[in-house]
Amino acid sequence: MWDFDTEPEFQEKLDWILRFMEEEVYPLETLAQDLTPEQLAGVTAPLKQRVKDAGLWACHLTPELGGQGLGQVKLALMNEIIGRSNVLAPPLFGSQAPDSGNAEILALFGSDDQKRRWLEPLLAGRIRSCYSMTEPGAGSDPTRLRTRAVREGDEWVLNGHKWFSSNAARADFLIVMCVTDPEAAPYRGQSLLIVPAGTPGLHIVREVGILVGEPTHAEILYENVRVPAENLLGPENGAFVIAQKRLGPGRIHHAMRWLGQGRRAFDMMCERAVSRETKGGLLADKQTIQNWIADSWAEMQAARLMTLHAAWVIDHKGSSGARTEIAAIKYFGAKVLHDVIDRAVQIHGALGISTDLPLERMYRYARAARIVDGPDEVHRVTVARRVLRDYKPHEGPWPREHIPTRRAAALEKFAALLEEVGADL
Repeated sequence: MWDFDTEPEFQEKLDWILRFMEEEVYPLETLAQDLTPEQLAGVTAPLKQRVKDAGLWACHLTPELGGQGLGQVKLALMNEIIGRSNVLAPPLFGSQAPDSGNAEILALFGSDDQKRRWLEPLLAGRIRSCYSMTEPGAGSDPTRLRTRAVREGDEWVLNGHKWFSSNAARADFLIVMCVTDPEAAPYRGQSLLIVPAGTPGLHIVREVGILVGEPTHAEILYENVRVPAENLLGPENGAFVIAQKRLGPGRIHHAMRWLGQGRRAFDMMCERAVSRETKGGLLADKQTIQNWIADSWAEMQAARLMTLHAAWVIDHKGSSGARTEIAAIKYFGAKVLHDVIDRAVQIHGALGISTDLPLERMYRYARAARIVDGPDEVHRVTVARRVLRDYKPHEGPWPREHIPTRRAAALEKFAALLEEVGADL
């Protein structure tokens, strides 16, 4: 049986997060748009400390790594609240991408020295990281990666071209997926290397402007970049398995936060509906608005249950056992998020597309949600293929070849029934 109940002690933490969001985070959103990253860091530092004092920092990690060791269901309930301000809140809770995912794979696969040098300061919030995987021409297909690393003595020599490398220009180190065995079978020839920022040959070509606001994704050239052999993260040629360990939970964490974004937009839509008068009555009295609210509520409820169920499956079977559920909620949740926010924008009219409200920024993130961590179409294919694996071809003649015989038998039985009913009358 699925069980999404939480004990009273954890509910108190959820209540604390909600108050923190309403009292501290929401008022900061408008101000944050006019601050430099350095200024924003100064403003948010005391808030991060409050989160740490409350025991809610990096909750996705195990206690020995400074987290809380919470299961995915509890993380879903937390992220549902944190996601209401998806730009500001995750860094305050130590769960921002790509650092949270990078911390997880360092915790699982990093050597003791890698954990000491990179993981510990990353968890403490003293440094930032980058995940460098996507390449021009490869898109979401890791089998098409061309960035190459060759072992030369005690070093790896890295050459290649990446783009949309998240947080690269601000990172203290980059985790780079590269090909180390070009002759291997698909998904078996890639490795991960840790490349410190400032390494000779590492060139940030530009930061790519994207829909969601300030550029945070970079185009990079790796030209004879040399790193020590011990900078290999995890086993050689094991990057694909490691990436799945990283991307699986990361994708569901996205979906968790989308629940919060959608709920906040929904609340704004409903408040607007019962407040705004037009054409002789409230918007809430108009059938179109009622349809939007009813559809949004039902869609959000479906997405929420799907997300919690996916989290429950991860808790019981691990992320590899929940690939179908994770892929499904990734594309389904992204569409629900977009549609709910779109309706909220529409009901607010010109105000909805202004920066006076968070809706316009939420809308941009919602559109990007259908692409980040793999486009919707890829996840649909994953779901379809995994579902169809459980079915076998029909053996023997197709049922339609028996239709005439079955139909004749049914008609004969129906005639007998009519005769019996008529006799009773």
